[in-house]
Amino acid sequence: MTSDVELALDLPPDLVHAGVGVHGSAGPHEVFRLPHLWQLHLYGYSGTLEFGGARHPIRPGHLSLVPPGTEVHFHYDAPRCEHLYAHFRLPGDGERRRVPVMRDAGADAAVLSGLLRQTIRASAQSPSRASAELWTVLWRITGLTDAGIDPSESRHPALRLAMAHIEEHLADPLSVPGIARAAGVSHTHLTRLFREDTGHTVVGYVRHRRMARARHLLIASTLAIPAVAATVGIPDLQAFNKTCRRELGASPRAVRNAAGA
Repeated sequence: MTSDVELALDLPPDLVHAGVGVHGSAGPHEVFRLPHLWQLHLYGYSGTLEFGGARHPIRPGHLSLVPPGTEVHFHYDAPRCEHLYAHFRLPGDGERRRVPVMRDAGADAAVLSGLLRQTIRASAQSPSRASAELWTVLWRITGLTDAGIDPSESRHPALRLAMAHIEEHLADPLSVPGIARAAGVSHTHLTRLFREDTGHTVVGYVRHRRMARARHLLIASTLAIPAVAATVGIPDLQAFNKTCRRELGASPRAVRNAAGA
């Protein structure tokens, strides 16, 4: 009984066709196969997808990925059933990402629908852009399903809000009460969530994220060190140097010089 498929996403997909499929008017049951193409469907109806001896319930907001050469049976619960679809090849042969054949996209269904509609619109004008849009969709789907790729899926919603707020405001003054307000929880609750999930205090996590960004800017850019310090919310150069030594093990200049050695 097949429940998962593997996607090789090291190269962009080769999109052959994308559109809005309307089914059910010819009868409650259809059978077909795409010998050489993957099928991605995002459903707006209820029914059943059957192949390889397995039956997968279809509900609005569900999505399916069916590999090439697979005979599929669709059972429709209504005379008019719509879904967004993309038929494509995967030319990559690198690391595989395992995803379920069928899953509920949940809160991401609206985002995926928007991305697929962009894919459909682009397919008539720019095949390269359409493939890029679909590539984004496929990577997003792997994030829905693989806790090793996207551990935030299992995190407390307040913790996700807090982390997003921190990431968006690293250049600004950040206080624990302010972050807690943005996350909609108490100072005490937020502290506990951070301790349980990251092992850091809230302040320690903010410092860690600031220095991760500082390290990137020191290594990858020619931005002046005072500007790097201001960009990560530590405009006092003495404090920035102290934090850099504590978190990165060297002064800002040494971190930059070591990367260029």
